Amino acid sequence: MAASPLQLVLVTGLSGAGKSTAARALEDGGFYCIDNLPTALLPALVREVREGRLAENRGLALVMDGRDPVFPREVTAIHAQLAATGRRLTTLYLEAGDAVIFRRFSEMRRRHPVAAAGLRQGVEEERRQLGPVRAAADHVIDTSGLTPHELREHVLALTAADRDMHLTILSFGFKHGPPVEADLVFDVRFLPNPHFDHDLRPMTGLEPPVASYALDNEDGREFFSRLAPLVSFLIPRYRREGKRYLTIGIGCTGGRHRSVAVTERLAVVLREQGEQVLTCHRDLESGA
Repeated sequence: MAASPLQLVLVTGLSGAGKSTAARALEDGGFYCIDNLPTALLPALVREVREGRLAENRGLALVMDGRDPVFPREVTAIHAQLAATGRRLTTLYLEAGDAVIFRRFSEMRRRHPVAAAGLRQGVEEERRQLGPVRAAADHVIDTSGLTPHELREHVLALTAADRDMHLTILSFGFKHGPPVEADLVFDVRFLPNPHFDHDLRPMTGLEPPVASYALDNEDGREFFSRLAPLVSFLIPRYRREGKRYLTIGIGCTGGRHRSVAVTERLAVVLREQGEQVLTCHRDLESGA
C-alpha cells in the first residue's frame, strides 16, 4: 500500500481547552506529535518536511500556543512556512468558556502559563493574545461541553486521521499463564480435546481435522453460535468508546488445539463482517 501524503496539523488554542487530549488523539491516529514547539525551531522542522525526512509518518501534528510569547505575533508567518511545504495544513483552535477553564485548572492544580496577575486575568490576557490565531484557524472547537471521547472523535474526523481499532485474537494455554494484554478472555477447555486422540495429538488447531473435532459437535456449535454474535456486538461499542486496541484471548489447556481452532474460526467470521483482525497463537509451539 502506498504511503499517505504527509499531513500537517497545527493544534493551538487556550490553555485548559484540551490541546493535550487532541494531541494524544492525533498520536493514536498515526501522527508524530511535537508539543510546545518554539517558534524559533520551526524553520529547521520545515526543512526536514520539505526534504522528505518525515515521509514515513502519516502526519505531523504541532502543538503551538501562548506558552511561546512569539507565537501569537508570528502566526501569519508560521502558517506561510507550513503551507509552503506543499502539504495539506489543518489548523485546530481549541477554546472553552471561562468557568470551564477555571474548573479544569482547579482540578489539574497547575499554574496558568500567563496567569502572573491571577487565573482570571491570565485567561483574559491569553484570549486577547490569541485573537489573531483564532481568526486564522480552519476549525474552532469549543470543548466546554465535550467529553474527552467526544473531543477525540471530533479531532480525528476533522483531520481524517486513523480512527480504527486494532483487533487481535490471541490463542493461549492456561497452563502457560493467561495473557496479561487480553481485554476479554474465553475459556474453551470444555470443548472435546484433540490431545486425547492419537492421530490428532501431533497436529494443531490450524489443521481442519483438529478444528472439526473441537468445533463440529453439539457443544462446539452451540458455543460458537453464542460467541460470534457476542464479540460482534461488543466490537463497535468498544470502538465507540475510543478504544484503540482490543485483544480477545481464547484459552484452552495447552494452547495448541482448541483455542487455536476457535481463534481461527472467529477471525474468519469477523473478517467477513469487515473487521481487520490479527491472529496470534502464543503457545502453539509450546506443546499440548
